[in-house]
Amino acid sequence: MRRALDLAREAAEAGEVPVGAVVTKGDEIVAEARNAMRGSIDPTAHAEIVAIREAASKLGQPRLDGCTIWVSLEPCAMCAAAMALARVDAVRFAAEDPKGGGVVHGARIFNQPTCHHRPDVLGGIGEDEAAALLRRFFEERR
Repeated sequence: MRRALDLAREAAEAGEVPVGAVVTKGDEIVAEARNAMRGSIDPTAHAEIVAIREAASKLGQPRLDGCTIWVSLEPCAMCAAAMALARVDAVRFAAEDPKGGGVVHGARIFNQPTCHHRPDVLGGIGEDEAAALLRRFFEERR
């Protein structure tokens, strides 16, 4: 999670919403990314999506069996659905997102009967640091 939080800080410095994501397989980092929607002019360039794409490319397969994704913020519905489609084994996130989350809030993608793969989910890892980073980012813009 430390690396995901560092990537979130990098995103904030670049003017992006501070979210970072890391895909691991065992103890190895396979891919990492930060939010890049503004810089890439791509509304789907959430940290999780970019990291999933990079991991699939590096592993040479669309399924990320045996992988864990570490994210500084609860994934939105789009990202949670991508994680299910990629068949990640586990999702670990820092701060919950009551407004835009799609895992423990909102759509609760993994609880839907149409979701064919449900990764193991654990939130709250580094939550205080991630929440403070997000608060500071949005306070500076108000």
